[in-house]
Amino acid sequence: MIRIAVDAMGGDYAPKEQIEGVMLALKKIDDIEIILYGDEEIIKPLLTNPNRVTIVHAPYQIPMGEKNPIHAIKTHKETSSMARALSSLRNDEADAVVSSGATQALIAGAHILVRRMKGFKRTAIAPVIPSVSGKPKILLDAGGNLTIRPEYMLQQAYFAKIYAEEVLNIENPVVGLINIGTEPGKGRELDHEVFELFSNTDLFEFYGNMEPKTILDPPCDIMISDGFTANIVMKTIEGTAKGMGEILKKSLTSSFFGKIGALLARKNLKAFKKAMDASEIGGAVIYGLYRPVIKAQGSSNAYGFYNGIRQAADICRKQVFQKVEAYLESQKEKSNE
Repeated sequence: MIRIAVDAMGGDYAPKEQIEGVMLALKKIDDIEIILYGDEEIIKPLLTNPNRVTIVHAPYQIPMGEKNPIHAIKTHKETSSMARALSSLRNDEADAVVSSGATQALIAGAHILVRRMKGFKRTAIAPVIPSVSGKPKILLDAGGNLTIRPEYMLQQAYFAKIYAEEVLNIENPVVGLINIGTEPGKGRELDHEVFELFSNTDLFEFYGNMEPKTILDPPCDIMISDGFTANIVMKTIEGTAKGMGEILKKSLTSSFFGKIGALLARKNLKAFKKAMDASEIGGAVIYGLYRPVIKAQGSSNAYGFYNGIRQAADICRKQVFQKVEAYLESQKEKSNE
């Protein structure tokens, strides 16, 4: 059985949506068991099926706007639902963690309590985003490292390749470097160095530079940059999708004929909304940790949280982290020869 630790208190609508998501996951996925970390008195009445569920009492919820996440993790190491869930990985009590809690606290906690896999230099946050083709695409690093070295980005890109192959079922995934132009030589010194390094690697197929204007219809499967750049790209996508939805809604409801058109196009509009809905995918994976940690959206509903659990189970089932560890070990052996 795959053991998934759930931070039941983290998120805007915790623990109700988290527990409902867990119940849905247990109904749909046969090979998982759930360890719920949270306030036992609140959680128990929400359980509709206690089978394959263990509750660990950890009532403290780290606030979404926590200004000192490292201090919060260390101070509430024994009482925080997030900290206890993360600690379960190093204690071999769970195989993966899913949390909708505060992003910075989760990242800080992961580094303190889970730690990086041996040989992996910098972790990365890697959300899967929608595309015009309907095929999922990976964006990284969405905020983990504001500054980074090219060789660390190579590790992150390789991790993304393994994830794309094993979890997203993409054959021979292609990596693209987010840049201000497609020509070689564009961008900052970092971009030049990454371009040169990626062009000469045999770890994955490198497309070359790609511009942000193609982010929803990219010529590659994996899009990479430093954490500052990729985070801006991610938030621009989120804001644009939300804004376009509002513009479309106002346009269709501003006149009688627009309302008629909206009724006729209801099915298509629902399909559009579903295609842009992050809850369909699950959450962002933190690459490079000892074991999988999934950051579900803070506003996750039950369905979105279920998809985070499904995603975690897929990663464990396909042994994504173990395959990256094997590569890092092989590189270490080569360097010792």
